Amino acid sequence: MTNLTTCTIPVVGMMCAACSANVERRLASLKGIHSVSVSLPGRSAFIEYDPDTISLDDMKREIAAIGYDLVIEPDRNSDDIERQAYLSLRLRTIFSWLFAVVVMALSMLWKPVGNPLPRNLILMVITASGMLYSGRQFYVTAWTQLRHRSANMDTLVALSTAISFLFSLFNTFWGDRVWTSRGIENNVWYDASIMIITFVLTGRLLEERAKGSTASAIRALMGLAPKTARLVTDGEVSDVPVSTIRPRDLLEVRTGDKVPVDGVLRSGEGYVDESMISGEPLPVAKHKADTVLAGTIVKQGTFVMRAQSVGEQTVLSGIIRMVQQAQASKAPVQRIVDRVALVFVPVVVGIALLTFVLWLVLGGVDQLPHALLSAVSVLVIACPCAMGLATPTALMVGIGKAAQQNILVKDAAAIEQLHRIDALVIDKTGTLTIPNPDIDFAHASADLPFDQRESLKPHARQAVQQLQAQGVEVYMMSGDRDDAAQYWAAQAGINHYRSRVVPQDKEDLVRQLQRQGHSVAMVGDGINDSQALAAADVSIAMGRGTDVAMEVAQVTLMGDDLRRIPEAMHLSARIVRTVRQNLFWAFIYNVICIPLAAGALTPWLQFQITPMWASALMAFSSVSVVLNSLRLKWS
Repeated sequence: MTNLTTCTIPVVGMMCAACSANVERRLASLKGIHSVSVSLPGRSAFIEYDPDTISLDDMKREIAAIGYDLVIEPDRNSDDIERQAYLSLRLRTIFSWLFAVVVMALSMLWKPVGNPLPRNLILMVITASGMLYSGRQFYVTAWTQLRHRSANMDTLVALSTAISFLFSLFNTFWGDRVWTSRGIENNVWYDASIMIITFVLTGRLLEERAKGSTASAIRALMGLAPKTARLVTDGEVSDVPVSTIRPRDLLEVRTGDKVPVDGVLRSGEGYVDESMISGEPLPVAKHKADTVLAGTIVKQGTFVMRAQSVGEQTVLSGIIRMVQQAQASKAPVQRIVDRVALVFVPVVVGIALLTFVLWLVLGGVDQLPHALLSAVSVLVIACPCAMGLATPTALMVGIGKAAQQNILVKDAAAIEQLHRIDALVIDKTGTLTIPNPDIDFAHASADLPFDQRESLKPHARQAVQQLQAQGVEVYMMSGDRDDAAQYWAAQAGINHYRSRVVPQDKEDLVRQLQRQGHSVAMVGDGINDSQALAAADVSIAMGRGTDVAMEVAQVTLMGDDLRRIPEAMHLSARIVRTVRQNLFWAFIYNVICIPLAAGALTPWLQFQITPMWASALMAFSSVSVVLNSLRLKWS
């Protein structure tokens, strides 16, 4: 069997949904790539591939050919690259506004009485300068896309600005001969060309700032990892970068320090804040041989620890990877949107061409200027970005919000499905109840009263009540004897329970409920729960359970607080509602604005969306979708 490798690789240069769809399609077409999911707001690609068939260098070359970049070099930092790209975008936007203000001022204030050629020549030079400096990337990308028979938002911007500039250029030198002689007003649209570029760049600048906020959860998690550690060598303590720490190294950790790597205490003791892992607010006492985890904070005490898991092997790194993979994964609805994005630009170009032809057919050659104006407006106002950003931005913010609440989502499909759950199957021991730590089970009697062997987890009854209030029926499954199962079900407020079950019984119950039409979630923490977890519509594992359970599960709850289950369901409903709002408004925007830009109301109301207004509306549509998604973070 082929050994597949998974990785999350930063992608540089993506600006719209068509970009991410093109990158994903190109990667998916390569031999050796098993699966790929590209996230536009996350600026990353989650790739599962066979390293014996294809290398990261091969992928990088293929993506570079269509105008994008995979950051695979260890000495290149994707955040630095994105920061430089943002600063460059900001500078180009500032200069574009300077060019635009000059062009608009000259167009409005300088009304030539006689020959307009001097003014038009000045407008032409200023506009061309702005297009070459501020808008150069649009034309480079559009050409690269065209060479590979694909298109994106840059294609529409390049086409619309080039058409309006070239038509203005024609009118500057030959307009009087062609139009004025026929009694048609001779106009130039240099202001439209530069304003389109300015508004699009401004929209992207605002969008990039907003998208940067969607990734704040990942940055916060990464910020938990310390940069340096105190290495103990032959009794001497020295500060070293955490990246140089190796397993079995001895490290000193003091009050206020972050634990640098995962390990065990060798000497000393202290109280450690593990809320970032467990969600529990109270510091945990640590003594010799106890485990400590990277990123947790020593509230009191000093100890020496021996490093065990370092680098990518720490629990914190695993959490970060899980959140990154979840944010890069796609909900089922996003797959449909991606397919639409791939054909969106060619369809819009077709509509613009049809608009041009119809105006010529209806009005003759006298309508050529208006036909071109309408076609350019269609090219500018159409926006695949809003549709493409509708789902991933909401998911990215929502999954990041969940991580901050100690709910780790592995799969975007789970977060889309979670709010539909109406039946929840929960394992008893280790999930609903916890063993009594004061009992020596190796020597205790199978006759010890069950209410002394275990205790109900804190807030378990409250969690069950919240689930029932949300319309979820809870079923408890236990391998324990009948009276014990009945007792703990009553303690938790659960009406349905089964005792003396084996793993197959748990799976059978899940499938039985599904056959009855229920959407079922399974909550477990052990190997014996893995069958039922795999069969459920949504699988939920406890963060202190077995690796097998957490590997199978789509959602992992860090700590013992079962109230995170109804919290996750509530968050799922909010995420899905936000996605629907985004898709609705993105769709309505294009349905309404494209006909208006084409001049559908011009014959009756003399109303026409000009290219300048079209570019402003297009930029606003993308920004509004991202801002609506960010409400999940702020609420």
